[in-house]
Amino acid sequence: MVESDSTYVEQGKSFERDMDYLPDRITRTSEEWPVEPGRYRLIAAKACPWANRTIIVRNLLGLEDVISMGLAGPVHDQDSWTFDLDPEGVDPVLGIPRLKEAFLRRDPGYSKGITVPAVVDVPTGQVVTNDFPWITHDFFFEWREFHRPDAPDLWPDDIREEMDAVMKRVFTEVNNGVYRCGFAGSQEAYDDAYDRLWASLDWLEERLADRRYLMGSAITEADVRLFTTLARFDAVYHGHFKCNRNKLTEMSHLWGYARDLFQTPGFGETIDFDQIKQHYYIVQSEVNPSGIVPKGPDRDSWLTPHGRESLG
Repeated sequence: MVESDSTYVEQGKSFERDMDYLPDRITRTSEEWPVEPGRYRLIAAKACPWANRTIIVRNLLGLEDVISMGLAGPVHDQDSWTFDLDPEGVDPVLGIPRLKEAFLRRDPGYSKGITVPAVVDVPTGQVVTNDFPWITHDFFFEWREFHRPDAPDLWPDDIREEMDAVMKRVFTEVNNGVYRCGFAGSQEAYDDAYDRLWASLDWLEERLADRRYLMGSAITEADVRLFTTLARFDAVYHGHFKCNRNKLTEMSHLWGYARDLFQTPGFGETIDFDQIKQHYYIVQSEVNPSGIVPKGPDRDSWLTPHGRESLG
């Protein structure tokens, strides 16, 4: 069964994300899953914020010719993400119509969520890992030999401790916080989630008042992780998830920051608002029973001047 957001609402309970993923990693020292150009295929979906991270980091580091990528369609069923965007609905490299097949090749008895992103070993057709926080970490640290020469330092050593703390708050209170609002099973759970979310968005608004990016004057992994939530905020989370104190466009520093990243090569081209809206508004039928997909907002607003160059 796919880890479908349409089944997350439990009456009377707060939302808890299942973080039990396949724990394997592709590393330079691994005997089973060694770093090897051309061997692995990243399966992602532009609709999914967790998968969107991996697409961005792959772009920023210049790994496009080293790790191939397949994209699942935005609307999956209860069983699996599917390759609706490919001719005849089959991934051209793996030769499968449903991502579930790669999980079952790894473990015929696999019963956990069929999730993206997932990294697949092409020779065997088996999923190696779907542990999304580690995938982007390892793209940076384990595949360094294959980064493009001017790739950004996404994990600077001198600010690592502070960055880890920032990323932890961004994940628990913002990335996951919008889901806690949207999938709250009681008014009390929703009210608590809403207050926590906006406390952290206000903190981020203040933090970005005098620095261009979350950690200073350069883009880091922390920015990638926040961006994918901000890109979906007005289109989905504000209304669909009831995160409606105000829109992103009404927070001057966060909105300028989000546009700055959107207009940076590697970011904006990964955002497909139509696919994002189709995924949330169609798949999450418990939250949106009508299945109606809203037409707005206008993508052109993301291309307006942001004025943040003066911050560094």
